[in-house]
Amino acid sequence: QVQLVESGGGLVQTGGSLRLSCATSESIFSFLAMGWDRQVPGKQREFVARITDGGSADYANSVRGRFTISRDNAKNTVYLQMNSLAPEDTAVYLCYAEKRFGLRDYWGQGAQVTVSS
Repeated sequence: QVQLVESGGGLVQTGGSLRLSCATSESIFSFLAMGWDRQVPGKQREFVARITDGGSADYANSVRGRFTISRDNAKNTVYLQMNSLAPEDTAVYLCYAEKRFGLRDYWGQGAQVTVSS
């Protein structure tokens, strides 16, 4: 069973930075892509960022220029560097992995990110 283990969430002030990590239990090359969504209670889950096995990255308009997704193949880990954080970035951030292109086949447990004003 594939496991995605997230870490790095927390509380930060407006304008601050956090880095989320998502470690996989199997080779990162077994996935076509990995990414992050975020969830606010009462709202629809929102796409944040995605990176393919070839290293191509894509971002939601709301985070482009502030967030950077990257991967360390040797560590089987994907990162989400979040800069210039704002209160509207407060959410549970969920890592996912795709074994079928465009489909979120596996999920992490979620990491709470809270940005205070």
